[in-house]
Amino acid sequence: MLEVKNLVFAYSGQTDPWSFQFAAAPGQCIAIHGASGSGKSTLLNLLAGFLEPRSGDILWQQESLRNCPPWHRPMTSVFQEHNLFEHLNVETNIGLGIHPGLKLTPQDRQAIREALQSVGLEGFSKRLPGDLSGGQRQRVALLRAILRRQPILLLDEPLTGLDREARDTLRQLLLEQKAKGVLMVLASHDEDDRRILADSTYNL
Repeated sequence: MLEVKNLVFAYSGQTDPWSFQFAAAPGQCIAIHGASGSGKSTLLNLLAGFLEPRSGDILWQQESLRNCPPWHRPMTSVFQEHNLFEHLNVETNIGLGIHPGLKLTPQDRQAIREALQSVGLEGFSKRLPGDLSGGQRQRVALLRAILRRQPILLLDEPLTGLDREARDTLRQLLLEQKAKGVLMVLASHDEDDRRILADSTYNL
């Protein structure tokens, strides 16, 4: 169980701090819904450890993550901007998610090939991100996060701006992760994304 308990945060100069509280279980997707500026991305950054709250706690399996650095938290993030390394090919970008030092086993490389095939990117492993469409880049970013095999997946507008075919492909990929027991926290303005993927909604 992921529990966010009275998590309070404010940026410098912000007079009215945000306060967050919710819980979600493995295999569930909770959608974070609110207007622009309501704190959706801030909440995901707090969960990931990129921001430090004023007070409150984040519990995973009843253990606090407050003092746990981002790289040791049991979660990985996917952003709308892809965050791919432009000078590295697709296989290397995904491989960095599996092992930061790229010490990949033959099984790891096989998993990358199979994952690319599953999203219609077979034969794209040596291409650079600049040679990909927006939908293809987002597939690579999502595969990189999934192959890290963390129990929590943080999704910040991951399907925004994609065409229908790309959205359908990535939604199916995310539904498969839910079926495997991955807990997802989804920030999305898209009503269809929330309807298809989410089990519950947390309104900000």
